[in-house]
Amino acid sequence: MVMPTVVTDRFATLDYPEYANNHVFLKRALNNGFYQQNDYHDHHDHNDDNDHYGEQPAGHSAKELIGNALRQRVENIDHEFCDPGEEDTFFVADLGEVYRQHLRWKLNLPRVKPFYAVKCNPDAGVLQLLAALGTGFDCASKAEIEQILRMGVDPSRIIYAQPCKTNSYVRYVANHGVRQMTFDNEDELHKIARLFPAAELFLRILTDDSSSLCRLSLKFGASLDSTDGLLALARKLGLNVVGVSFHVGSGASDPGAFLKAVQDAHSVFQQAASYGFNLKTLDVGGGFCSDSSFEEMAGVLRAALDDYFPAHSGINLIAEPGRFYVSSAFTLACNVIARRTLQDATREKDDTSYMLYVNDGLYGNFSSIVFDHQHPIAKVLRAGGRTMYNTPVAEATPGPDGVEYSIWGPTCDGIDRITESIRFRNVLDVGDWLYFEEMGAYTLCSATNFNGFSNNHDVIYVCSEPGAKALLGRL
Repeated sequence: MVMPTVVTDRFATLDYPEYANNHVFLKRALNNGFYQQNDYHDHHDHNDDNDHYGEQPAGHSAKELIGNALRQRVENIDHEFCDPGEEDTFFVADLGEVYRQHLRWKLNLPRVKPFYAVKCNPDAGVLQLLAALGTGFDCASKAEIEQILRMGVDPSRIIYAQPCKTNSYVRYVANHGVRQMTFDNEDELHKIARLFPAAELFLRILTDDSSSLCRLSLKFGASLDSTDGLLALARKLGLNVVGVSFHVGSGASDPGAFLKAVQDAHSVFQQAASYGFNLKTLDVGGGFCSDSSFEEMAGVLRAALDDYFPAHSGINLIAEPGRFYVSSAFTLACNVIARRTLQDATREKDDTSYMLYVNDGLYGNFSSIVFDHQHPIAKVLRAGGRTMYNTPVAEATPGPDGVEYSIWGPTCDGIDRITESIRFRNVLDVGDWLYFEEMGAYTLCSATNFNGFSNNHDVIYVCSEPGAKALLGRL
């Protein structure tokens, strides 16, 4: 066995004894370097901020790799004797899935450079991989911009895509070379003229986002009857308008929204030319989902861009995808911390059901249920001493079969419910584990410590793509 060592310039590999071809990266901040551990099970300390990188063993699928990481973690926790916090919720993140999504983006929107929306999931492993892949970054605050700059990303790869900016933040980006930013109103133009007149400005226009999960047009975007006046004011103030941006809403579902937005943007380009602006960039925003709808959405957008902003026009095309990259890359595991047995004597025969309380909820990584309109589906990870990941018995049963459960978070708030009703084949008890897939978007980024529960949860990284592993290995 290799003894722990300190390295300062890269991740170091580590072999698990049970998988001869599997390499796992363990990283813990220690002064200015990383602390390498040779055995996760023997040395893991929950109170440390550990990240774990793994590559796909030969012949193992991404599902198997995620399952191995889940199994190795939960099977080494004894809820009867473990220290406080050892059974806390945790994530397994497959960076190979992020890599595959990037390839999918390049295949469907080859002319559009992605600027990843950091707010969606500011996970360090995701950001490092995307930086290595050459993406840009859409940031909405000083903290997000700082995080990206600390990674060594050039300021030209950042767009401060926040139409309503804090004065001190504008001064900050001016001092750090982040020039690209958005605006949608006259007051913001006066602010920028005073604080950062050399900024490269994108006029954000209003779009129809009625089909999206989270509408943004109620808060941001200049209506088309106001864009002429805004361009005139920008010219009067001597500001540099370089492009147009729009956002059809987070989690959009109507491809036609992209077509109309591109048409409107083209009109604004023409307006800008009449004021002497030579616009060079169109930002088509976010709204891209990671499911099968992406290809249809991308197809409509691609055709619209080819019609209104063809390649020979010389216009740069960028976008701000967030959930598209990370939704399917993260799996969340939660521990059952309490159970309440219910008897229904009103039915023909007594039917026992249960309320399960887990150590995560709406104030934690399930906040997406409230503000992102998500519906996470519970699956059984471990019950009765058996690990069931990715097996038929892990899935909910259809119809009236199986044992009925409602699933609740750990806080004292009555709204903290994850699932109203679900049925499983197994009778679950305290100490068992559930897992939730598709938990990468607007989850850990918005978790709170309400009621004193931790919002700092471990992420175990695995990597099911050799290309992504090679990029990370060079960092």
